Amino acid sequence: MLPVAEARGVVIHCPKGGWLSFFNSPYPAHMSMTALDLYPGLEYGEIASSPIEGRLIAVRKVKAPRGRLFRDAGYDVLSLYESAENPRVVVKMLHLEPLIEVGEAISVGEELGHLLRSGYFDFWTSPHIHIEVRRPTDPIRARGGYRFRRLMEVEVGDPPEELRGRVVEAKPEYILLRLRQHSRGGLAARVDGRPVILDGGVPHYRWFGLHAYTEITEGLVKLCETPIGRVERSFGDCALARFRGPRFIVDGQPVGLSLYLSTGEASLKLVPERPGTLKPRVGEELQVEFSEEGR
Repeated sequence: MLPVAEARGVVIHCPKGGWLSFFNSPYPAHMSMTALDLYPGLEYGEIASSPIEGRLIAVRKVKAPRGRLFRDAGYDVLSLYESAENPRVVVKMLHLEPLIEVGEAISVGEELGHLLRSGYFDFWTSPHIHIEVRRPTDPIRARGGYRFRRLMEVEVGDPPEELRGRVVEAKPEYILLRLRQHSRGGLAARVDGRPVILDGGVPHYRWFGLHAYTEITEGLVKLCETPIGRVERSFGDCALARFRGPRFIVDGQPVGLSLYLSTGEASLKLVPERPGTLKPRVGEELQVEFSEEGR
């Protein structure tokens, strides 16, 4: 387990080889960097390890909408933990059903609970845990968490000249592409000439995040020398940008790009308009093309 983020002294850990995202979501907390999603690289129903050290203090099964184009679990679970590092805050988690009982303590890396496929997800959403650090008097709302600070050092190499790569996983819901040119930390782009790692869902979420070694305050974001947006909000060495780019096309089909920070080998996630409309084979080479038509 690797330390990847911190808020109010609470350190969040991600399994080595997993993914994480601060900005790849349409929900408000992900536009203010007060929420973090951890993708442990498991399937729905499998048991995820604890990203924190603390004590389970509350579990609430909540009603969720029905899944769009997929079968959901029929409910979601919200759980609250008293942090062992800072008892003056609580840690809120979603999309995981704890194995432990209320009152039990948990350490980083111990088995915590089963990953749920929530109706709040999109059909391409991979199994993950949503995490916030909150005031004990305001633990549940969608807004109001403490802002995270990224601990993970991003590995930013030279951005790719084109989005071409080999299919390493092919499902009806999404395709994972290993780019010929890629940074270990994720998909690299440039802000006014400086390399950054992208984090978000474009064009479908309309916003995306940026990660760098140094402060990001403003600038035009370019992917493969194509403008895709401009920085609108700074969080120090992270930033939020509004997407104003082209359409992305694979084999004549429009796709979305789902982008994360990676603690292992980075892949580019391609999202079709509907499950099954892209049918490549593992090992096949694909290229993502940019189109200004139909923006």
